[in-house]
Amino acid sequence: MILRPLTAAIPSDRAWGIWASRRIIAGLMGAFGPSLAGTRVEQVNSVLPDGRRVVGEWVYGPHNKATDAAPNSGAIYYVHGSGYTMCSPRTHRRLTSWLSSLTGLPVFSVGYRLAPRHRFPTAANDVRAGWDWLPQVCGLPPERMVIAADSAGGHLTVDMLLQPEVAAHPPAAVVLFSPLIDLTFGRCASRELQRPDPAVRADRAAKSVALYYAGVDPTHHRLTLDVAGGPPLPPTLIQVGAAEMLEADARQLDADIRAAGGECELQVWPDQMHVFQALPRMTPEAAKAMTHVAQFIRATRTRETNANEYLERSAVW
Repeated sequence: MILRPLTAAIPSDRAWGIWASRRIIAGLMGAFGPSLAGTRVEQVNSVLPDGRRVVGEWVYGPHNKATDAAPNSGAIYYVHGSGYTMCSPRTHRRLTSWLSSLTGLPVFSVGYRLAPRHRFPTAANDVRAGWDWLPQVCGLPPERMVIAADSAGGHLTVDMLLQPEVAAHPPAAVVLFSPLIDLTFGRCASRELQRPDPAVRADRAAKSVALYYAGVDPTHHRLTLDVAGGPPLPPTLIQVGAAEMLEADARQLDADIRAAGGECELQVWPDQMHVFQALPRMTPEAAKAMTHVAQFIRATRTRETNANEYLERSAVW
């Protein structure tokens, strides 16, 4: 009753509209999804040996006793959503602190530069720099890490996982909340004819995202991702709300991951909106969903650890 009319009234492709949207979304997430009490945050502003800058924050949930990201324990790499034009690691601290608390792992939430000031492939390059920083500077091997992402962060994550260097040394698992895959919102527009999204219209979202790839053909291989024809993705969990238009993207991504030979678990949560996990004060189902996520992460990391131990013993034998 409130969100959809409000977002429809704000022009998503104008400066004042972007300014207003950033503040409304930040306020909404702060009110309905505040960071867990007792969360510790360490700001990061680092430079890779090749000169690429990495900005973000380490997040330690209230039940996480770690003092740093130890290579033997691993970490979660978080890529926040934004429509490429809004949000930050700060707005997503509920999700990152929750993930850390439930799994016992530190979470590195990368801060990437936003459109319209910074266009394609800036955000993708920043996300890749953050991923490269973890093993090169922090000593965290990729197989000990999990990538989690939401919305547009899902597109950035899948794009990175399809790159040959990353595919050769993938993470143990991937968790995607309401991932955006089709940047043209074609599937979303078709889905909207059946059931309107409670939060936003497809045409408004498409205009916002188009600010990121302005001047670039949307069929570019880094924008229109060939998941089915690419390397198999790591074991993936996708959670999406049945009320949101991105349900169509989630179903297609699930099918494409399987077609490429990967493993994927798709959970469609009845009557839920976009990235409902970030708003537990609005949606009680968020807690149950996050419990599933923690169980998935533990299971995949245990399987990866057992496989590595087997390979190490085999090498000795």
